[in-house]
Amino acid sequence: MVAPDPSRVRFDGPWTHRDVHANGIRFHIAEAGPADPEAPTVLFLHGFGEFWWTWRHQLRALSDAGIRAIAVDLRGYGDTDKPPRGYDGWTLAGDASSLIRALGLNRATLVGHAEGGLVCWATANLHPRQVASIAVISSPHPMSVKRAAQRDPYQRRALLRALLPFQLPWLPERALVRDDGQRAEEILRARGGAAWLRSDEFREVAQHARMAVQIPGAAHCALEYHRWAFRSQFRPEGRRFFKAMNRVVHVPVLQIHGSADPFILAGTLYRDRKWAPRRELHMVYGAGHFVHEEAPHQVSEQIIKFAESHARPSPYGTEG
Repeated sequence: MVAPDPSRVRFDGPWTHRDVHANGIRFHIAEAGPADPEAPTVLFLHGFGEFWWTWRHQLRALSDAGIRAIAVDLRGYGDTDKPPRGYDGWTLAGDASSLIRALGLNRATLVGHAEGGLVCWATANLHPRQVASIAVISSPHPMSVKRAAQRDPYQRRALLRALLPFQLPWLPERALVRDDGQRAEEILRARGGAAWLRSDEFREVAQHARMAVQIPGAAHCALEYHRWAFRSQFRPEGRRFFKAMNRVVHVPVLQIHGSADPFILAGTLYRDRKWAPRRELHMVYGAGHFVHEEAPHQVSEQIIKFAESHARPSPYGTEG
């Protein structure tokens, strides 16, 4: 079987595809909405096993509302470069900060799901001048996740069930691409809400996820995110990272979460107030881990209201 060409993820729609060079690599982005530098700008960062297309509903909704919306294939995913290193929190935050600059802005709002949410939290802490606000979906503050893993046996079990199988070399990569990417669909089924899993749209999402994970290098790079998240707990680099994260995020934070998420349990969220005093929490009842896919209209509505209040950018070189 011939592996998919990365350019196959450049689906047509009411957006423009282009490449942006930032932090030493080439990123693929899909952009919609006004080019007006005074318009609010939102940069979308996807989670594990996804790519920019996971934000298609939000790209349409935000651009219709007059907001500049940009979805990126993160390092190692989709049609973005796949370097062998750089899947640590420090580098990923540098990617987001450099992308904001490369897009001609001083600041933007970041919206991230799961691992993309981790990038939002890290960028807000490590590069605060580039971040106007953040919206995180199914993604508690890194310190909340760490403490929940230590103190909550249910959250610890959910995390270990997901992370431990990926720590072996090469075997997880082979498992992800075997049988036409069947494992990618199984992960979606294990974490999604029941109603979404029965929908026609889920079949399309699963088909695209299976295709994207088979892009050469994508499976390995995706797993490197999980490997760093687990192994950093036991290394000096990880201790430095969590020390840097253990401080208040001063920008406004919108947190969106599915009440039926079996991977990130709702109780883990409530510790976030300590590190994000300006947080707004919006719970989507009945939704699982992929809230932006399962309840796209509700999520888009929340992001639009948040962006109109907090996402006003300043053009590069001026003060926001």
